[in-house]
Amino acid sequence: MLIKRKTPADWIWFFVFCFIIVGGSVFHVLFFTPKNSLEMYQELHFADSFEDVQSLILDGYENNFTEEDFTYIQANTANRVGQFTLMEFGETSYVIMTSPGTERLKILAVEALPEDVREFFLELGTEEF
Repeated sequence: MLIKRKTPADWIWFFVFCFIIVGGSVFHVLFFTPKNSLEMYQELHFADSFEDVQSLILDGYENNFTEEDFTYIQANTANRVGQFTLMEFGETSYVIMTSPGTERLKILAVEALPEDVREFFLELGTEEF
């Protein structure tokens, strides 16, 4: 049985092929998925169909965004796009407003949530889907 040895050209083609596969995946994630609230709004507002937007919805959360929501976003222009982070510490929750559309997030405001708003977000995060 004769085993053919790999030539340097074979190895070069192998690494070029691997680079294209890995590079293409990284390129797609970096340039074709929204990274902040402003990019998310643009994806939603300029999408061709609801089916195109469904790829942006995390599995298990499909019921949180309906076709009616999509239609409303497409038909209207946003007055403002905000980006918020909710953090819970024991019995207190904070909302942090950050700068949308910037390369690095900058904090614009921090507020403790009122109890009724805190309960709303706690219930939203624990709904059965």
